[in-house]
Amino acid sequence: MHRVRGVAALLLASCLTLGAVQAAPGDRQADPLDSPRWGDMRKEFFPAKARVLFDSRVKVSAPLTAENALNVPVSVDASALPDATEVLVFADFNPITRIVRFRPEGAHPGLGFRIKLQQSTPVRAAVKTRDGVWHVGGTWVNTTGGGCTLPSAGSASPEWQKRLGEVSSRVWERKEGGERIRLRIIHPEDTGLAAGVPAFYIQELKLTDEQGAPLMHIEGFEPLAENPVFSVDIPAARTAAGYRVSGRDNNGNAISAVIEK
Repeated sequence: MHRVRGVAALLLASCLTLGAVQAAPGDRQADPLDSPRWGDMRKEFFPAKARVLFDSRVKVSAPLTAENALNVPVSVDASALPDATEVLVFADFNPITRIVRFRPEGAHPGLGFRIKLQQSTPVRAAVKTRDGVWHVGGTWVNTTGGGCTLPSAGSASPEWQKRLGEVSSRVWERKEGGERIRLRIIHPEDTGLAAGVPAFYIQELKLTDEQGAPLMHIEGFEPLAENPVFSVDIPAARTAAGYRVSGRDNNGNAISAVIEK
């Protein structure tokens, strides 16, 4: 009788262990931001069998309360993770959830930028490491909203056409070593959600040194703020006498500039 109970217990334990192995690790974790949309985000952005883990080493910084929903500063820092290959930033409650994707190709795995928000929402960064695991961090941002469905100021003025794609930049030394590059690009960045105003936004930017060696690849989406600003950190081993930025928007307009110190 005792042997039967022992075998049954062993079989039950084996079944439980099998179930634990088959379950995706991210599905067993409670969302630290307690968003009812997390399940939808999980399905939208990650393959069903992908390992998706909430990870406090992924830092997302933004104001707790954003006074201007059209221009919310956000920074992502994944430098505490080894071998970060790709970073996707998204907002659970935006009508267009995807914000920006970037690949550090020589730069530090982090990026500063500004976004539009339609309402209060978690803003998250998912970092893929070389082993294929996605590490997710984020923060709640409260706002009065409406940022995604308002037209840009530039779309109502003919002046932006004369300066479209114009790049201004600054480079300075970081106290931690290396350099920081800040770029500002003149562009309306319209989401396509305002009546009569089509989507018009920067789709791709490539940052290289003056020899063409890649440092950062940025893929933009509609919720980036008008006249977007990007901050990229360059490690000391990859600093150069100068840098270049190139790219295009969704209408095929080219962006190209030399960044001098």
